[in-house]
Amino acid sequence: MKILVIEDEKGLRDEILRYFIQDGDICESAVDLRSALEKIALYKYDCILLDLSLPDGDGMKLIENLRKIRKDDGLLIISARDSLDDKLIGLNMGADDYLVKPFHLSELKARVVAIVRRKSFQGNNTLDFEEIRIDFQAKQVTVLGYVVALTRKEYELLLYFIANKAKVVSKTAIAEHLWGDQIDSADSFDFIYTHVKNLRKKLLEAGSSDYIHSVYGMGYKFSVA
Repeated sequence: MKILVIEDEKGLRDEILRYFIQDGDICESAVDLRSALEKIALYKYDCILLDLSLPDGDGMKLIENLRKIRKDDGLLIISARDSLDDKLIGLNMGADDYLVKPFHLSELKARVVAIVRRKSFQGNNTLDFEEIRIDFQAKQVTVLGYVVALTRKEYELLLYFIANKAKVVSKTAIAEHLWGDQIDSADSFDFIYTHVKNLRKKLLEAGSSDYIHSVYGMGYKFSVA
């Protein structure tokens, strides 16, 4: 998953980042409304974690902006504001969930995973595409019942392909999804070709049909034909 943490409290922000990164997620952060709006304009996220009390404004303004530009990134409010009115306002404005501080990081992760599944995969614990099955809880991929040993990046790449099946996705979009804004310093996207090639090879060797199609000059498309 690709996560944006918008939180000005350094201790909590660092804890959240460590917790998600150690599980293999791509995490970026912003400490104020201005920098958060800049990142949201440039990148797409599976889920945005938003503190409402930011040093340069109310986080509700970010929700307004997110919906105004019609972005469908998942949105979880994390706030010390525990009144029913605040919760209802946030949810009615378009947030997917609201979690009151303090909270356990395990609950935060569960809420984020639920949002991503609901928005991308209809809330299912498993995903089937032809003969490929993905078990989200086990983070396991099988083809015709046989386990395919994928690296973490290959697993995330397969999820990204299936979530965008039948669409042409550019190398830039793939790179930003798997590596976040760290990719801005890359000289080329040759490493994307390597990951795609390895994923395709492992799926084919397990008995899968070839669903990864190169689209010349544009990127890749994951589809039956």
